[in-house]
Amino acid sequence: MRDLEYLQLLADQYPSETAAASELLKLSCSLNLPKGTEYFFSDLHGEHEAFIHLLRSASGVIRDKIEALFEQTIPESERSELAGLIYYPERQLAYKKKTCKRYDEWCEIEINRLIAVAREVISKYGQDKVRRTLDSDFAKVIEDMLYMHDDSEDKRQCYRSMLSTTIEIGMAEPIITALCHLIQGVAVDHLHIIGDIFDRGPRADRILDELCNHRHVDVQWGNHDISWMGAMCGNPVNIANVLRIAVRYNSFDLLEDGYGINLRPLSMFANEVYGDDPCERFMPEILDENKYDPVDPVLAAKMHKAIAVLQFKLEGQLIERNPEFEMEDRLLLDKIDYEAGTITLDGKVYPMLDCHFPTIDPADPYKLTDDEARLMEQLTASFLHSRTLKKHIDFLYAKGGMYKIVNGNLLYHGCVPMNEDGSFASWTDGKRSYTGRALFDHIDWRVRSAYFTRNQRDVDLMWYLWCGALSPVYGKDKMTTFERYFIADRDTYKETMSPYYTHCERSEACERILEEFGLDGRTSHIINGHVPVRRGENPVKAGGRLYVIDGGISKAYQSKTGIAGYTLVYNSHYIALGEHQPFRRAEEGVMPTETHAKIRIVEMMQRRKLVADTDAGERIRRRIEDLRELIAYYRSGVIRDTSGDVTER
Repeated sequence: MRDLEYLQLLADQYPSETAAASELLKLSCSLNLPKGTEYFFSDLHGEHEAFIHLLRSASGVIRDKIEALFEQTIPESERSELAGLIYYPERQLAYKKKTCKRYDEWCEIEINRLIAVAREVISKYGQDKVRRTLDSDFAKVIEDMLYMHDDSEDKRQCYRSMLSTTIEIGMAEPIITALCHLIQGVAVDHLHIIGDIFDRGPRADRILDELCNHRHVDVQWGNHDISWMGAMCGNPVNIANVLRIAVRYNSFDLLEDGYGINLRPLSMFANEVYGDDPCERFMPEILDENKYDPVDPVLAAKMHKAIAVLQFKLEGQLIERNPEFEMEDRLLLDKIDYEAGTITLDGKVYPMLDCHFPTIDPADPYKLTDDEARLMEQLTASFLHSRTLKKHIDFLYAKGGMYKIVNGNLLYHGCVPMNEDGSFASWTDGKRSYTGRALFDHIDWRVRSAYFTRNQRDVDLMWYLWCGALSPVYGKDKMTTFERYFIADRDTYKETMSPYYTHCERSEACERILEEFGLDGRTSHIINGHVPVRRGENPVKAGGRLYVIDGGISKAYQSKTGIAGYTLVYNSHYIALGEHQPFRRAEEGVMPTETHAKIRIVEMMQRRKLVADTDAGERIRRRIEDLRELIAYYRSGVIRDTSGDVTER
């Protein structure tokens, strides 16, 4: 009966034997198409211009298509111009309209070239997929252009007529834009973001705007993402943390222009409390200039110190009410001798580099002053009322998770917590302990609970996941933020990596992890980021079982990595690593400097991968079997053909 009820529901979608058979034939055909190209990025850290360029250029693949088509027929300058048009159509059209004397003629030439590139890019996809990717207003027109542009003279004549009419009625620009979006959209079939969209770089909001508009994307949360998600859960420690990092890296455009966070209360408070304090330890790191909300570095330093001290107080309160976190070693404000200007850690006394704390009461160092409490209320309200931030956090919850299993690959940001002997570390939540995949599933559930139910224990957990020793998205024994601000001895900065990072170099450990998540340890792969691959280090580890793809797209890491990030590409022929050079923004009308990625094929497929070989192929096969059964029920009369029914008035 349950099967019959399901098939009756399916019959609402396919109300006749013919409709069901037509869908079955279409699905059967799709199984034999080549699999779409998957792109994997990690640790974007707010570098919106570099990421958007890599995404729109398909990490150089679109330029390669242009070279293959036109290298022998048009000059290099025009090939570059065509690439720039595909990546940034609105900007390039506006520039050409201002500067090109024979603009209509240029548009006609570019449409012809775009049609050629589009036909090359869509060649391995079915018409249904192409139709879904097209801008709806021009889907039929562009579809006709794509499929009439062939060897038939009649069709070529029809195409030429459509093209001339498009120019005549002034519709060239929207057609060009739609073609560019089609090429971008089809070239990157599915996008995987392996965590850490936020922090350090200037505009994480613009990255999320781009991701929200992408048709097929998923996100594996990183600790920086979790911290912003925690802020939108109303966790004051996470709010203080994301503000501290944003102020430290001069990301005022992100806060005020991007998310509408009102920083005036913080600036007024900081200026009043630290007016005579030079706050030398808190000068911002200016990797990018603000365009809309420039803030004087001296004032930014005061704001930085004010929010940092506030964060340390709030952390102390959270640690004290959550003893199960076992983070008492991070209670540091009560270890300071405020008169002597020293701090005692692990029995050793260190001089403080800065001991001016006008808001700290040595007798109760974690208590907020009335002004600090009022400030946090204002900042919290500003976060929770940001519509754009809510939209982006909603997206992260809808498209994200602690991990993802897709097409034989296991994706997660940080690590699987391990013990020194390589066994999975146990994390206890009340009376129950979790390890391995069960730990990821449990944390995933609690992260969602924090946002949708505002359960206080789960909201507090959002901060633990940012920096806790057994957090899968962090992977170190502690975070020494306080020590780096206030102590000169660099030995106190040490953060010990999880044993995972030693064991994951060996294939046996990676195979055990893959099997824990239900995959074949001999043929599947782990893809993760979080720890930048340093200059000269191989991102392919454990005999090809593990790919670490944090290559330093963030400018803050490029001195260590020597490059500007990796893209992992998985198409129907191979898995390859793209190694990128630093992005350089361009002047008006000029495409950003495009350095071809160094593509290294790390695994060739024994035969071309088809849709039938993917997870989507398995879902299609199940659908085909359902349709076969529905057809049989139509033929037996158990389910009635309703396609000819007339609705009574």
